[in-house]
Amino acid sequence: MTRAPAGMLLVEKPAGWTSHDVVAVLRRSLPRGAKAGHTGTLDPLATGLLVILVGPCTRLQSRLQGFDKVYSGTIRLGERTDTGDVTGKVLERREVPALSLERLGEELRALEGVFEAPAPAYSAVKHKGKALYHYARAGLEVPVKPRHAMLRSWEALSWAPPELSHRLACSSGTYVRSLAEALGERLGCGATVSSLRREAVGPFHAADALALDALRAMPAEELDACLAASRPALDAALGAAAA
Repeated sequence: MTRAPAGMLLVEKPAGWTSHDVVAVLRRSLPRGAKAGHTGTLDPLATGLLVILVGPCTRLQSRLQGFDKVYSGTIRLGERTDTGDVTGKVLERREVPALSLERLGEELRALEGVFEAPAPAYSAVKHKGKALYHYARAGLEVPVKPRHAMLRSWEALSWAPPELSHRLACSSGTYVRSLAEALGERLGCGATVSSLRREAVGPFHAADALALDALRAMPAEELDACLAASRPALDAALGAAAA
């Protein structure tokens, strides 16, 4: 009997990989022609939870994309780059003012609520059917409408100049690189993302994610069982979201 896998995989994305890379690797473990897709892009710099839908469950992609997210990571103050993170070209360096963890916490809390900013130039947001990063790499600027996001909470966890460790709970469509740049502007010294990890997507958590290498080595029968076991949790999450 032909395998017809369907379900969800919670994957720990390694640093340096694109979300598309992860999906492409997992497709090789599935029967030929089986569909697979992620429910929200993570930058190559980022690690953490990537939710992958397989088979007929890929039709649920748009419903899972709307789930809130939780991120943790570090922001480097005193530096501004063309990509909004440390993988990009440094555009400017400035002296970092004397700051306390308490003051930084106040600055983060001041940005909570509705946040409006254009998507970063180096992002997968489409303009005329092409991702913005294609235009940016060609040195072209395109007009991008501001995007709205809801910052539920933003905490300053530790401060070891110039690195600020933080934790953010936010709506879908939030670009942490844009937030870092906004913080840098408020402080007058510039800022860029130095590390980022997605901790949660709705009710799904990175603590439950499987390493990519483990999934690649998983026998077909075990992978099918993993997908089948995921469907009750997927149905429950969608049901709760619709309630």
